Amino acid sequence: MVLNSLRRRAVTGLAAALTLTTAFAVPAAPAAAEIRDGVTFYTPRPDHGAIRQVAELTAAGQYRQAIRLGEMIRTPQAVWVTGGSGHALTQSIKAEVSRAAGKKTVPVLVAYNIPFRDCAQYSAGGATSKAEYEAWIDAFAAGIGNREVAVMLEPDGLGIIPWYTTINGNQEWCRPAEADAATAAADRFEMLNYAVDKLGALPRTSVYLDGTHSAWLGVGDIADRLVKAGVGRADGFFLNVSNYETTERQVKFGNWISKCVYYGTAGPEFARGHFDWCASQYYPADPADFSTWGRTDAWYAENVGAVPADRLAHFVVDTSRNGQGPWAAPAGVSWPDPQTWCNPPDRGLGLRPTTATGDPLADAFLWVKTPGQSDGQCDRGTGTGHDPARGGMADPAAGAWFPEQALELVTYANPPLR
Repeated sequence: MVLNSLRRRAVTGLAAALTLTTAFAVPAAPAAAEIRDGVTFYTPRPDHGAIRQVAELTAAGQYRQAIRLGEMIRTPQAVWVTGGSGHALTQSIKAEVSRAAGKKTVPVLVAYNIPFRDCAQYSAGGATSKAEYEAWIDAFAAGIGNREVAVMLEPDGLGIIPWYTTINGNQEWCRPAEADAATAAADRFEMLNYAVDKLGALPRTSVYLDGTHSAWLGVGDIADRLVKAGVGRADGFFLNVSNYETTERQVKFGNWISKCVYYGTAGPEFARGHFDWCASQYYPADPADFSTWGRTDAWYAENVGAVPADRLAHFVVDTSRNGQGPWAAPAGVSWPDPQTWCNPPDRGLGLRPTTATGDPLADAFLWVKTPGQSDGQCDRGTGTGHDPARGGMADPAAGAWFPEQALELVTYANPPLR
């Protein structure tokens, strides 16, 4: 108990030190390589499972579904980079970005290899040390070179931090025994800062950090984490990656985060570092009642005011699977954990990738999560390995092609496919 208490104080002290050293380092404007208006995003080679499913549907005479799936996989979407090392990693990225450049398109790359990735959940893995991760980032950056690229840096990297004490003084649930409780959180921020600087030094690369989504961390909590991770030297942050929250809510949430970052770094002297004072989707707004979110808008209007868009952090939104919005477990079920984020049934594709977002802080709507790939072997906390929300089937492993979900996404797409 004494050792644990000492560790908690050490983590808190490190977090406080990071706040003091980074909270006031935000420049007057975000980095200059943000995604350009009007670009065409890159469409990577499709998942082999998608190709197989289109062929099977065609052979079975299900032409309409085959056409819709074909349209889905021909839509620009991100390339996830989840491992590799050294020269081989550099060459694989170089080949991908060169292929995109040959098509006069801009690729979206997802860097997903940080130690204790997903905290041993469905997408567990990643580098095994800080040194290994920084070497991985070096190889990653070398593959990009002077090509025009957008990088989504470590989904969940700020939403799930091992041995982290939050801005509200609460210790997060992620406490892997293999991690040093005294340094794991500080290491996470150091690695992300390293990656921001390495990738941001490339002449045509835009870098976005994890901003979670509006049904997860509160505005002040994620703003604090973003500042510690170097958002002031990045191009901004991303929202809703691999999730299902509506675009409308994410745009409002993103604006609040940007203004909270400004409030706590460049706002009134008395507010410096006080991201915990920021209004959020939880207060004064009611997260369950979107009609109340104007209350939080009013707080920012009064306490931050009109700040030019070039002085605020920008953001992008993953719209790959949010056409029908989030899912709720059916009334009356008693699953230990509904896992609303994990392969929810009857979701649909969302807005197609574009830079025409209609919001000055939203650089793009992107398909970051590859639609049709599983979130994991969801069992709603039952421990059975089978998904009661899907009739007791065994969902595919995270990242594997999920034919049933792929068909749902094209069937319930909003806006609809052909």
